[in-house]
Amino acid sequence: MKYVIPALALVTLSGCASIAGNSSYPVTLNSSPSEASFVVSNKAGQEVHSGTTPSTVTLKSSAGYFNGERYTVKYSKEGYNDGLSSIDSSLSGWYAGNLLFGGILGLLVIDPATGAMWKLPENVSTSLAKKSE
Repeated sequence: MKYVIPALALVTLSGCASIAGNSSYPVTLNSSPSEASFVVSNKAGQEVHSGTTPSTVTLKSSAGYFNGERYTVKYSKEGYNDGLSSIDSSLSGWYAGNLLFGGILGLLVIDPATGAMWKLPENVSTSLAKKSE
């Protein structure tokens, strides 16, 4: 009995995605041609990363309670037209595990509050068109 209550509390007070998933993800940005400059902005329009492709950046998957994040990536390289791509969060498969393991607190409170209910893609790439002369 001494171990049952703490184990039960752990299961009912934790979210499945919070245990098995993440709230930030590494995303690799590529471009064709490579060595393009990029700027990553969140849905609020704030610049969160910049650099040169190829590069891996770590991004938060949540923009708030029950709100997935969406990023815009602007690429530029001399001699090429600017390019845009988006990085959209999607529901993590681990979030559904709350139905079995995380309970109502994990489903409605913990995973939405921590952002662990969302995931981001591993790779994002774009092709830049050469400027016409």
